[in-house]
Amino acid sequence: MKKIFLLVALLLMVSATSFGQKYAYIDSEYILSNMPEYTEAQAELDRIAVEWQKEIEAQFKKIDSMYKKYQVESITLPETMKQKRENAIIAAEAAAKDLQKKRFGKDGDLFKKREELVKPIQDRVFTAIEEYAKERGFAFVFDTAGSMTIVYADAKWDINDQVMQRLGISVTHEDED
Repeated sequence: MKKIFLLVALLLMVSATSFGQKYAYIDSEYILSNMPEYTEAQAELDRIAVEWQKEIEAQFKKIDSMYKKYQVESITLPETMKQKRENAIIAAEAAAKDLQKKRFGKDGDLFKKREELVKPIQDRVFTAIEEYAKERGFAFVFDTAGSMTIVYADAKWDINDQVMQRLGISVTHEDED
């Protein structure tokens, strides 16, 4: 009986402390999209990605041209020349794939450039969120952007505007007159 009483008392204490916690939420995509430096960084990344994609496409176009030329001439080429051209085509294709992986791969140049341009901005946002949350005594701040699903969120716990003000971003709402 004592065990049950202690268990119930413990559960009441835990639930009482959880009621005292404050929660808030933000939408990091909304905040970032309102930051001019983030928008500029994204535009720069897009520009670089397009440039690198064109470079890779040009290499594959050259490989395609090499292959078509080889197909036409292969009938008249001696076996040693055929092998030499095939090897050249295979090597060019491997080089193009390596470049593609170097530019767009998991830890490729685009990933590194994104880290260089975007991470400092994201760090500023998350520092502002953390500072604001500590000042206001929030136990948790949820991010509604991305894969997290929040079925309902009371607008009184939305701290997007306060975080944006802390970052020096003017807050305007479309529904205001």
